Amino acid sequence: MKSIIFANGEFCQTVTEINIADDDLVIAADGGSGHCQTLGIIPDVLVGDLDSTSKDLIQEWENAGVLVIRHPAQKDQTDLELALLHAQAEGAAEIIVYGAVGGRLDMTFGNLLLLAHPELICPIRLICSGEEVQVLRPGESLVLEGEPGDIVSLLSLQPGESRITTKGLEYPLNNEDLGFGFTRGISNQMAANKAVIQLESGLLAVIHTRNNQMEGRKDEEV
Repeated sequence: MKSIIFANGEFCQTVTEINIADDDLVIAADGGSGHCQTLGIIPDVLVGDLDSTSKDLIQEWENAGVLVIRHPAQKDQTDLELALLHAQAEGAAEIIVYGAVGGRLDMTFGNLLLLAHPELICPIRLICSGEEVQVLRPGESLVLEGEPGDIVSLLSLQPGESRITTKGLEYPLNNEDLGFGFTRGISNQMAANKAVIQLESGLLAVIHTRNNQMEGRKDEEV
């Protein structure tokens, strides 16, 4: 089972770009309820302090059988963190998050860092338009599928060595270190339709920008 979470940041997808299977667990993290409403999606769970969701919508969804998990406003976790932890506790093998970036910079930064949460061990992807972010831990590898020219950026997330080996990128790494706080790993490119990133040690953010989707967005804006 995978879980799809809608957070309260900027939303770049259309409903046709979101593949929701019958057995997927769909969660609205408080203000992410607005994105669900726009898309005509009724989630399985609404979680958070619910200060960004109207009382009428909460009542409507409760009547429709949505599980509403209300937390106090004075809490130590953001609504998205609560949603992620709930998804994992329910047995999600993969979590996809929409609406995690944009808006307040502190929230965007915090949402991105949730990928490195020590208690969140299942794979998590944050998606915004043609950009996807995920994190690798020691011993893990990731296969990216895309097109030649797609941008792949690799950023170390903790001090110390992050030993990385890649295949299928224009600038390959062979058990090399990308230092924490340095930008050497930004703006690499896929040299083929597949690329492999393997992490021996450290903690690594992988950002995949699909050029064809980003160009489509620019055309729509024009």
